[in-house]
Amino acid sequence: MCLSVQAADHVADPSTTWAIHAHGLTKQFGQHTAVNRLDLTVPRGSMFGLLGPNGAGKSTTLSMVTGLLRPDAGLVNVNGRSVWPDPTAVKATIGVVPENLLLFERLSAREYLSYVGRFRQMDDEAIETRTADLLAVLDLESAEDKLITDYSMGMRKKISLAAALLHAPPLLILDEPFESVDPVSQRSIRQILDQLLDAGGTVVLSSHVMATVEELCDWAAIMHHGTLLRFGPMSELRNGQRLDDVFAEAIGTDALPPTRLDWLNSSGSADPGRPT
Repeated sequence: MCLSVQAADHVADPSTTWAIHAHGLTKQFGQHTAVNRLDLTVPRGSMFGLLGPNGAGKSTTLSMVTGLLRPDAGLVNVNGRSVWPDPTAVKATIGVVPENLLLFERLSAREYLSYVGRFRQMDDEAIETRTADLLAVLDLESAEDKLITDYSMGMRKKISLAAALLHAPPLLILDEPFESVDPVSQRSIRQILDQLLDAGGTVVLSSHVMATVEELCDWAAIMHHGTLLRFGPMSELRNGQRLDDVFAEAIGTDALPPTRLDWLNSSGSADPGRPT
């Protein structure tokens, strides 16, 4: 059975501990409602996939959850602690790799992680040890003294992940973490996420790659137009279907007629735009 419409069905169970519990979360930008009275719960210890087309409200939701954006209405708790009106304490328990990577470009990888560690009031020995471990496992050792401004997109993604992991947060929120990352590093990242989950941590993964979410996540939610359409354990959400089919059905794209580009049928013939 596919769970539908609201997460409130799961909120009612008092025996379950939630890493994230949002109720009535709302955010407007002018006349546009980006998130509309959203109820969302993320079980602690889960790998949770947050899905939706562009403009669905995923990034806005995660920004409110992580204390980066103040909601217009609603409540959000992270690991039992209210994010608003004072998000500082909650931010200390979260690691975030955002959609738009905001990095100190004129620092090297090692300098950047050292800065992040001191900002989080970690002791020097822990910073040094963890920095070395993260640079090694993410294959950044050879570029640790290179300025971040000279990094490729994949390398920037990896140093952002390293910064998010440095303080060993119980909740990790990742927006397209595998984008532009090479296959070997993707494997390393998956092993890191498995280790965090084994230690009781929680990972929220926002991605457009259905195969990745289907493979890694044990819970998922589908958003569209700022509301929650489907929610639940992955096995119940899929109910024997492929995740991309469930997604298309939820947002209504499976009812659209297929795109017809009949002119592609002649792609093997002479170029019609080039004189013969």
